[in-house]
Amino acid sequence: MINMKRTVIVARKRFADGAMIALIMGVLAATLAFERGTFSQTADAWPQFRGNYRLTGVSPSTSPATPKLLWTYDAGDVIESSAAISNGVVFVGTGKGELISVDLASGKLKWKYQTKDPVAESSPAVGNGMVFIGDLGGVFHAVNSATGKGVWTYKTGSEIKSSPVIVGDRVLIGSYDGALYCFAAANGKTLWKVQTDNYVHCTPGVVDNVAYIAGCDEIFRGIRISDGKEVMKMSAGGYTGASPVIVGTNAYFGNFNNEVVGLNLSTRRQMWTYTHPQRQFPFYSSAAFIDGKVVLGGRDKMVHCLNAANGKAIWTFTTRARVESSPAISNGRVFVGSNDGRFYMLDLAKGTKLWEFTAGAALSASPAIAAGRIVIGDQNGKLYCFGA
Repeated sequence: MINMKRTVIVARKRFADGAMIALIMGVLAATLAFERGTFSQTADAWPQFRGNYRLTGVSPSTSPATPKLLWTYDAGDVIESSAAISNGVVFVGTGKGELISVDLASGKLKWKYQTKDPVAESSPAVGNGMVFIGDLGGVFHAVNSATGKGVWTYKTGSEIKSSPVIVGDRVLIGSYDGALYCFAAANGKTLWKVQTDNYVHCTPGVVDNVAYIAGCDEIFRGIRISDGKEVMKMSAGGYTGASPVIVGTNAYFGNFNNEVVGLNLSTRRQMWTYTHPQRQFPFYSSAAFIDGKVVLGGRDKMVHCLNAANGKAIWTFTTRARVESSPAISNGRVFVGSNDGRFYMLDLAKGTKLWEFTAGAALSASPAIAAGRIVIGDQNGKLYCFGA
């Protein structure tokens, strides 16, 4: 005879045990996502500068073979900030002292948030219902991404040109006061602050609970996100404004010593350096990485594609002015702006020009790619959206 009371108790226990296991697994998954810094990037979003934690500059979205201008939004002042895209909305900062929210489909303004001081290269990061950005007054802003209402601010000691990175319930930002900050994203509580010996211009690349920064003090650092402890330090090879792309145990970035550098983070050794044999100028553009290729712009007016294994040039493409824009890559195509006022689409394999668009001013901002659309701003304050 079946003991119904015992059966119900056992069933309830099994359900409770199952619920507890599911809860534990959920917590573990969230913890691992924070520890590793590996939230997956989707084709319909470009939530921060360079698209993802590792700063690869690569989108899983399919880009059009022949892009068409879909809309233009006039922000009224220079756009050096690179756009973020999330949930069908474009976010970008302007020299007018505004963070703007624009509908990706139509280009219509949704809201404006006043930063008061101009926004330069700092680019928004979007996540968990918030958007973050820094301004030239040194203020770091947290804004409700749906309404455009300010949530909290923090005043650093100098201007902010670094772009924020959201890691779980934390947000990182660098400042020209020489510090990398970590805040609680919800309320702005300072969790830690690491002081360097010069400006922190770059955006941190994140992997395995470590934020990597290439500094203007010529030092490449790894800082543990959980407690702010410096876990590695080595030479960056020169004054560095570019952000590092982190791939596996390697980091790649250009510096003001006219070099592109490949570092091995495990051995803490420099793998290689690249300098163009004839045109030796600084690299301000941040590199993109895909399929063993490192792609970045230079102040030598060129786009360079390098072999990640040895630093040898695969191809170069020459524009008519400095390339300070950081390339974005989608399905075998490289998108990059130039200070010559042109927006280029290049073949990743060969470096040949596939398409170009002539804007009204220099394009020092970097493109964002999501949902089959490419968004970039120019120094006349125009925000352009391209698609099929």
